[in-house]
Amino acid sequence: MHPIRCLVTAGPTREFFDPVRFISNPSSGRMGFALAEAAAKAGWEVTLVAGPVALAAPEGVEREDVVSAEDMFRAVDSRFDACDILIMSAAVSDYRPREIQPQKVKKSKLEMTIEMEPTRDILKTVAARKTPAQYVVGFAAETGDVVSYALGKMLAKNCDLMVANRVGGPVGGFMSDDNIVTLLGRDGFREEIGPAPKTFIAGKIVCAISAALSLRA
Repeated sequence: MHPIRCLVTAGPTREFFDPVRFISNPSSGRMGFALAEAAAKAGWEVTLVAGPVALAAPEGVEREDVVSAEDMFRAVDSRFDACDILIMSAAVSDYRPREIQPQKVKKSKLEMTIEMEPTRDILKTVAARKTPAQYVVGFAAETGDVVSYALGKMLAKNCDLMVANRVGGPVGGFMSDDNIVTLLGRDGFREEIGPAPKTFIAGKIVCAISAALSLRA
């Protein structure tokens, strides 16, 4: 029997509109890296797909660095069918510039309108083909009505577990060592965690996944 194969995404993506400027978000990647470390400590075989972050890969974790949402999609899509667990904790940009200017836009011309288009929904695209043996975890970063939005996202994107993550407040979310989350299972499971360090929350998420998988055995 092969070890549990876990695919984790982490960090932001960058969507360039000229060779030196891009649209992104403040994700530090700490939550995803903590999850990859906790999964590796649980004995899982872990691959980490990371956007641009200033973090070292956890010991024993295979890492692939990506930049854009499309880069991340290709990395996840190519690995998803072989994984047992997908933890999609990356803060993927929802939109990208429709056109990338071939040269740096001069400062004198920066008062401009950038036409945007949606990026590919990585989680929804790959989870649509998940098998009964696979377990998919999504993250919902919201500033209000966090749980209700997360429940809707869990069903719409075919997830087994959704991590409802309140961001924008004084504690938790982007660029913080701590987080406040609510774990929501498709089977009705619910657990409130935090405020607590992201390393602690990552361990609790891995435990919740392990418990859910043991019930399937």
